[in-house]
Amino acid sequence: MYLLLKAALRNKKHLTLLIVSFLALVLLTIANVMEISALGVISNADTLSQLVDGKKITLTAVKSGKDTNPLNWIIDTVCTQTNINSLKILISVLVGVAIFKAITLFWSRYMTQVLSIRISRDLRQQYFAHIQLLPMSFYQQYNIGSLSSRVVGDANQIATSINSSITNYLHMPFTVSVALLFCFYLSWQLALVIFVGFPMIIFPIILLSKRVRRVTRQLQSNQEKFAGVLIDFLAGIQTVKIFAMEAFSFKKYKEQNDRMAILESKTAKYGHLTRPILHMVTTMCLASVVLFGLYTLKLTLPELIVFCGTLQISYESIKKFADENSNIQRGIVAAERMYEVLNLHPEIEDKEGALELKGFNDKIELDHIWFRYGQEWVIKDLCMTVRKGETVAIVGATGSGKSTIVQLLPRLYEVQKGEIRIDGKPLSAYTQKSLREQIAFVSQKPFLFSDTVGANIAFGKDFSKAEIEGAARRAHAEEFILRLPQKYDTILAEAGQNLSGGQQQRLAIARALVKHAPILILDEATSSLDALSEHKIKEAIGSLHGEITQIIIAHRLGTIENADRILYIEKGEKIAEGTKDELLATCEPFRLTWEALYHIEQISPQPV
Repeated sequence: MYLLLKAALRNKKHLTLLIVSFLALVLLTIANVMEISALGVISNADTLSQLVDGKKITLTAVKSGKDTNPLNWIIDTVCTQTNINSLKILISVLVGVAIFKAITLFWSRYMTQVLSIRISRDLRQQYFAHIQLLPMSFYQQYNIGSLSSRVVGDANQIATSINSSITNYLHMPFTVSVALLFCFYLSWQLALVIFVGFPMIIFPIILLSKRVRRVTRQLQSNQEKFAGVLIDFLAGIQTVKIFAMEAFSFKKYKEQNDRMAILESKTAKYGHLTRPILHMVTTMCLASVVLFGLYTLKLTLPELIVFCGTLQISYESIKKFADENSNIQRGIVAAERMYEVLNLHPEIEDKEGALELKGFNDKIELDHIWFRYGQEWVIKDLCMTVRKGETVAIVGATGSGKSTIVQLLPRLYEVQKGEIRIDGKPLSAYTQKSLREQIAFVSQKPFLFSDTVGANIAFGKDFSKAEIEGAARRAHAEEFILRLPQKYDTILAEAGQNLSGGQQQRLAIARALVKHAPILILDEATSSLDALSEHKIKEAIGSLHGEITQIIIAHRLGTIENADRILYIEKGEKIAEGTKDELLATCEPFRLTWEALYHIEQISPQPV
C-alpha cells in the first residue's frame, strides 16, 4: 500500500486532486444517507396523509421521544417558518436530495477517474525519462517485452488501483463510520447486531487478498514472457516464414497464452469469491435486524426502512471494498515491479561541476583501459591515441571488442580500469550531453522512426532544409530520396521497413554528417551497402580527412586502406598498430585477412 501512495504522490499536484476526490466521496456518502432518509419519509403513511391534507407533519419518534429522521425535521421546520404547502415542501426536498445525489455521484466518479488518468500519465513519463538515464547494461538485463509491459500495463494498473484505494481506504471507513453512527442514533440495541457480522466479513477479505497478490505476481511475470514471445515473433517474421516454422512459433506462443489463461482464471476465482460470501453474511444480518426490530423492539416500518437502508450503505461499502481489494493487490504487485526499475540508480552520472565540452582541439587518449561484461574481460590494457583530424581504423575478428571500444568513448559504458581522456581531461570531467554532442555515431544497425525522411536525418535538431539535403548528398542518399513519393517529406514505416538495408544505412550516415560533430565514429557503417554505394561512401569519408576526426570499424578492409593508422585487435588486446603497409609487413593476422580479401576480389566475376 505504501508503494501505491508513493506512486500517487510522486507529483505534488496529485495531492490536491486526492483531497478533492475524497471530499466528493464524503458528499456522496451524505447524499446516500439523505436518500435513505427520504425513503423513510415517503414510507410514513401518516406523514403523507397529513401532507396531502395540507396539515402540519406529526413527527415520528422513537421511544426516546425524539425524531429519528432528519428530513422530517427539515420539512417540519420549513413548513413552520413559511406558508408554503407542505406537499410542495416534501416534493422540493425529495427533488433536491435526488439532484444532490446525482451531482455528488458524477463529481466523485469523475474526480477519481481524472486522478487515475493523471497518475498513469505521469508514471509513464517518469518511467520513460528514468530508463533513458540507465546504462546499456540495464537493457541487456531486461528484454523489450518486460520494459514495454511495465511502462504501459503496470502504470495503468497502478493508477486504477490508486483509484480503488481512495474508495477503500478513505471513502469506505468514512462511509461505514457515518452509517454506523446513524444506525446507533436510530436504535443502539439494533445496531449491536452489526458487530456479530463484521468478523465474518473481514476474515475472508484478508484470506483471499493474500492469494490474489501471490497469483498476480505469477500472472504479471508470465505477461512479460508472453509479450516477449510476441515481440520476438513480429521482429523475426521473415525468418519464421523462410524456415516455415509457423508451427514452432505458434507452439511457443500457445504455451505462454495457456499459462496466462490459467493464472487469469485463478485471479478471477479469488476475486469473485469474496462477493458471494459477503452477500450471504450481510443478508443474514439484515434478516436478523428486520426480525429483531419488528418483533422485539417494535419499530415502525419507516424507522426500520431507514435503519436497514443505512446499514445497507455500510455493507455495500464493505462489499465494494472486497471487490476492489483484488484490484488493489494487483496494483501493489505492479508498483513493486515498476519501482524495481525506478529505484535503480544510473551507473554513469555527471559529477558536480562537470564541464561543458565545447569542441575537440587536441587528441583522444585511451590509457591502459580495461572493461568487462560480467566476469569476462572484453578489453584488456588497451592504449590508443587519436589526434585531431586523424582517421584511425580498428579491425579484428568478430567478438574481439572493436564495437565495445567505440561505445566507451561516448560513455555508454564506463571503463573499470584505466582512463579515457579528451583534450587532456578524463571523460568524467565533462557532462554526458556535451560529450555526446561532439560525437557523431553510425552503428551497424541504424535506428529509424516513423516520421519523414527529413525528420529522420535531423533527428530532433533544428537543421535547415539546405543542411539536411547537403548531408543526404554527401551520404549518397539523395539519389533514392528523390525517387520517393514525397521526397524528403515521405513518411517512413516503422523502423524504416519500406527502405532497403543499404538505404537505411545511408540515412544514418546522413544523420551523422548533418550534425557537424568534430568526431565521427563509424561502426560497420557500410556493412549493408553494395559495392558502388560503399565506394561512394568511401569517397565521402575520404573527403572529410583532416576536417574531422574519424574512428572507423570495418570488416571490409577496402574501406579503411587509406586510414592514417590501423589498430588490429584480438580478444580485447591490441596486437599491432600502424599504416596498412606496416601491418602487412609486421602483423600476420592482418596480412592473412588482407590477402583473403584481395583474393576474393580478384576472382569475383567482372561486369561485362
